[in-house]
Amino acid sequence: MLTDTQVVWRLFLAAALGGVIGFEREKHNKRMAGFRTHILVSIGSALIMLVSMYIFDIYAGKAPVDPARIAAGVVTGIGFLGAGTIIRSGESVRGLTTAASLWTVSGIGLAIGCGFYIAGLATAIIAFATLYFLRKIPIEEDK
Repeated sequence: MLTDTQVVWRLFLAAALGGVIGFEREKHNKRMAGFRTHILVSIGSALIMLVSMYIFDIYAGKAPVDPARIAAGVVTGIGFLGAGTIIRSGESVRGLTTAASLWTVSGIGLAIGCGFYIAGLATAIIAFATLYFLRKIPIEEDK
């Protein structure tokens, strides 16, 4: 069973990592899902993972419980949230990167929630670098 300090640490770390990615989105006027949205998705995912683990602990040996099932529901649910950020106008589609970043921070939140710190931190760093640095690479459109 986790201590209260461990629970709070995991939630704050999830908020910080989700916030870094959300800040990048906000900085580049991708406000459909910016700083606050990314923080909320990440801490919500971390909380759901913590609840999954808590339920597993309190029912261990008493009832069959699979904490991965709740986490799988998060991944599915975030897909619907991300879909709301995607806008199609004629041949143009906008919001795919923001949707993908929301999906990624939900994974970061789940990782931090279950204590998989290295994976959560590495993912946050890679996601931020991808969003921040790769936007500067010019990619020619197909003609």
